[in-house]
Amino acid sequence: MSLALDRIRQVARQRKKEKFTSLFHHISIDHLADAFAELKENAAPGVDGLTWRAYEADLDHKIVDLYSRLHKGVYRAQPSRRVYIPKPDGQQRPLAVAALEDKIVQRAAIAVLNAIYEEDFLGFSYGFRPKRSQHDALDALIVGITSKKVNYILDADIRSYFDSVSQDWLIRFLKHRINDPRMIRLIQKWLKAGILEDGIITVSETGTGQGSVASPLLSNVYLHYVFDLWAERWRRRQATGDMIIVRYADDIIIGFQHESDARRFWDAMRERLREFSLLLHPDKTRLIRFGRFAATQRAERGLGKPETFTFLGFTLRENTSRALRTPAKVSWRPHAG
Repeated sequence: MSLALDRIRQVARQRKKEKFTSLFHHISIDHLADAFAELKENAAPGVDGLTWRAYEADLDHKIVDLYSRLHKGVYRAQPSRRVYIPKPDGQQRPLAVAALEDKIVQRAAIAVLNAIYEEDFLGFSYGFRPKRSQHDALDALIVGITSKKVNYILDADIRSYFDSVSQDWLIRFLKHRINDPRMIRLIQKWLKAGILEDGIITVSETGTGQGSVASPLLSNVYLHYVFDLWAERWRRRQATGDMIIVRYADDIIIGFQHESDARRFWDAMRERLREFSLLLHPDKTRLIRFGRFAATQRAERGLGKPETFTFLGFTLRENTSRALRTPAKVSWRPHAG
């Protein structure tokens, strides 16, 4: 399997406009078995009620049967079970818990798709990617703030991102790289399976099912086309000063040298997201003065101590005594979502 994925990666790296026509057959029996082994043994069961331990009994037979149904086209994704987990701000975060076989198929398919998209995703994208942790994103942000002429930070919050993704646009984006109808239909089965809550199945044309195995990659693909490529182009063509970008899933921080750039980008970003069914949260998105010289500049204007912002659970503060040459008094605080 690794050799096949290596070939996919090589083609994806060398031919950026290549549309892959034969991906589905890479979801093999061995690949499905590996996907099952990678699942968490204590993960919450979906609507099927199946646990990892229960499925492990007579595993070989079950995987062969799943493979057969998958490749005969009779595999059907089941609705995900809706659960809620508390957020630090006291609200509830809705998650979708997929049935066990859906988790297996999603993990197997996503491994194939990752071989393509890991060659496409830009360097400032960190969320839920192999070998790219939250700390890597935080380090990149601190390096950007300390090495570039950053004087302003735009802390962008996309309202209900995972529930707002347009499935129609998502499929259109996927087709830029995937021209395998069976793989596209498989993804559509997950998206259209619906959510079971209080005995009622709801099917929506928006959302990626936050909490599912496939959701992180699909969400990254969406923002790759909606935000990343657009923001990189804006930085090259329209920014008049230094500009840094760090994105971890839907948590986005953009640093600017000039306030005029920051405000123009903010306006343009708001319109760009709206075109693709996304909205910036009006209360949580904000522009603050932040950078190596922010403390001095605020003091000169009588504005008091520099403002802080939170990224991935860390609060970033100015180090006024050493002008941000070290990681700006980063202290841990639960992320408010």
